[in-house]
Amino acid sequence: MSFAGTVTLIGYRGTGKSTVAPLLARSLGWKCVDSDVELEHRAGRTIADIFADDGEAVFRQLERQTIVDLLNNGNQVLSVGGGAILNADTRSDLRTAGPVIWLTATIDTICDRIDSDTMTAQRRPNLTQHTDPCEEIGAMLAAREGLYADAATHVVATDDRQPDQIHDAILSEIRDLVQPGSTP
Repeated sequence: MSFAGTVTLIGYRGTGKSTVAPLLARSLGWKCVDSDVELEHRAGRTIADIFADDGEAVFRQLERQTIVDLLNNGNQVLSVGGGAILNADTRSDLRTAGPVIWLTATIDTICDRIDSDTMTAQRRPNLTQHTDPCEEIGAMLAAREGLYADAATHVVATDDRQPDQIHDAILSEIRDLVQPGSTP
């Protein structure tokens, strides 16, 4: 399998994408890009502010354009927002660009990770009417599971794993597709 030079990490927030992406990029000798960080940089506002001021539809348009632009680059590990897979064209584009690794975790693990991340509440909006964050996570995972599966070429569970263990599991999954420092 050949590809355009992007390994993409997908999954719900709190599954380890932003933590593991830099480790993976360093191992491959590639750059690391977080589409949410890039989107916020381009917009000059947080994702929560975009949702509050302009709504989810505008955010999703900005997200789609940011990812399309980023996929024009090569030799990168791309971490995308948890909802990036909502767009069928984005799912297809991610697969065309290279391996798409779906990082999974249980609701309890995600709740614990999000609860311990003070930046999440400031930067990320609630996406449902649930006031209990764990209920929201359960609802969103149920709604998105099939879309993550459609986008993914590989699945790596992150429960009870340290970032270096997740990194190693991903490298094991893509070993035959790309070698460290290589150009696809």
